[in-house]
Amino acid sequence: MISFGELLSQKKEEFGPLCLGIDPSEVELNNWGLPDSAVGAKDFGLRCIDAADSRVGIIKPQVAFFERFGSAGYLALEEVLQAARDLDLLVIADAKRGDIGTTMLGYAQAWFGDDSPLRVNALTVSPYLGAESVFEMLDHARDVSGGIFMLSATSNSEASSVQAAEIKGESVAMGVLRTAVEKGHNDFGVVIGATQSLSDFGLETILTKDIAVPILAPGFGAQGADLEDLKALFGESAINVIPNMSRGLTSQGPQAMANLIDRAKLLI
Repeated sequence: MISFGELLSQKKEEFGPLCLGIDPSEVELNNWGLPDSAVGAKDFGLRCIDAADSRVGIIKPQVAFFERFGSAGYLALEEVLQAARDLDLLVIADAKRGDIGTTMLGYAQAWFGDDSPLRVNALTVSPYLGAESVFEMLDHARDVSGGIFMLSATSNSEASSVQAAEIKGESVAMGVLRTAVEKGHNDFGVVIGATQSLSDFGLETILTKDIAVPILAPGFGAQGADLEDLKALFGESAINVIPNMSRGLTSQGPQAMANLIDRAKLLI
């Protein structure tokens, strides 16, 4: 059985590391002339999948923008995920789940269960109930060649109040990264916002050393980071980065998306 790390490497080698973020927010649906409803979110997602086909190997649907429509939104997400599976896209669900015990097991069964309609290749998780709380999720992911991405240094402005805090001389963000380095096999990644200063979060080691951990990096495009700066932003670990773009690729509408993806890939 192929591992998540091997699958990720295959997709990056064939299509490059660019990840298409699928974020059917009210603003984006309005930009596309779609209704702000589960039907609109499904249409948005499926058009993104069409544009991704043969252009990118990795997509990241933002679960919250489907979840806001309740059960109809989840049905729309399930159809988008099925379309992605049909095209053999690597899917990272951005759900930021985090809990302990049987609750975390429930999340694991939802996102990595063999027969689950929400089945994905990887999931973003929050380690702020303790990094060890995600190990059970990782075990379930590994059973189906999946992976997880723990939040380390996120791109929101409030992040530093928690993630840059130090415990025994080590930042919380660095503690998350260290856990991924120690416990992962290229299937235990971290989320690090491309708009954040690594030094502010105690993550300078990323610049000077290849940490050999997948890094999911939101913040490119509309949030301010430039793809051509990827090497400067992540230094020796840039080879591990999965740069995510959403609005930077979708805000001009579905007709422009394919060309924007092709142009973005040339910048990396």
